[in-house]
Amino acid sequence: MLKVEELYAGYGKLQILNGVRLQAVQGKITVIVGPNGSGKSTLLKSITGIASVFQGSIELDGVALTGKSPTEIARSGLAYLPQTDNVFTNLTVRENLRLAGYTVREDDYPQRLTSALELFPQLSRYLGTRSSNLSGGERQMVAMAMAMMRRPTVVMFDEPTANLAPKIATQVLDTISSITKNMNLTTVLVEQNAKRALEMGDDAFLLVSGKNVFSGTCRELLEHQEFGRMYLGLQQA
Repeated sequence: MLKVEELYAGYGKLQILNGVRLQAVQGKITVIVGPNGSGKSTLLKSITGIASVFQGSIELDGVALTGKSPTEIARSGLAYLPQTDNVFTNLTVRENLRLAGYTVREDDYPQRLTSALELFPQLSRYLGTRSSNLSGGERQMVAMAMAMMRRPTVVMFDEPTANLAPKIATQVLDTISSITKNMNLTTVLVEQNAKRALEMGDDAFLLVSGKNVFSGTCRELLEHQEFGRMYLGLQQA
């Protein structure tokens, strides 16, 4: 379980999150929704050690992550896919995957690569292609394959369908759903298409102005009579 309790965090002296709580469990998709500027990305960056944590606790399977470096947190089994700059565009697909496997033993690397390409078979024909020449959807697949090279237990996606065509966006979300179930991952999803994310997810957290205004199942949030007003910060749950 990934557990966040009473988290106050931000950047430098700027506080964005105010007592945020989150729980994400294995084999399920935990969806974080909220309007722009509500602190969704800051929450993910706090968990990964990028943003500044002022107060509160972050734990993975009971082990504290608070205060650890991003490298230490990554080695604990947590993978983070940011919204932008999640692949090295000047490198080929093969080079990106090799770089992602920097912690993998040399004798284990071929099997890791094979497993990643089995998850994303369309990438096999692009191994020698520079990532800058791929479509947005293909680059997102490269980013996910890079994360899977490390065999994480927790994967956090920050708006993975941003700027993608609707058909490609659906494919990306379907892939996230598939790998969550097939690999029994703990998945945290921040997604601009709130309705689509809640339809595919299990548990939901709604953030407004850096605070929790709802926590429950995705279905409960979708069916909440005040969902629209809550989303805009006009009504508390």
